[in-house]
Amino acid sequence: MNDQGERISAKAKLFHGLADPSRLAIIEALRGGALTVSELVEAAGLRQSNVSNHLARLRESGLVACEQQGRFMRYRLADVRVAAVLILAEDLLQAGAACERRSLPANRCPSPGAAPLVFEED
Repeated sequence: MNDQGERISAKAKLFHGLADPSRLAIIEALRGGALTVSELVEAAGLRQSNVSNHLARLRESGLVACEQQGRFMRYRLADVRVAAVLILAEDLLQAGAACERRSLPANRCPSPGAAPLVFEED
């Protein structure tokens, strides 16, 4: 595989980690700081076995890291930029929803990195 193929494969692995609602719930919970599996079960509203399985996938994707603290493993976001990706996703969804509510054509919707939409009253 060439360099571009490896980069694309790595990106696919990253986005696969974000592509499941349960994994997103876990990542959202970890935005507030490191948590144990029991704390994640409560915060994400999932069963313990589901949390453990999803944590394994998230670690494989490089999105979550863990460290032993006494008898417990504490899980955290592997990089603060993971939270930034979620914030960008929220911004994109809000901008898209604003365009849909206003029935704006694509050419009137903001581009990535554009200033927030300001609508004039009709």
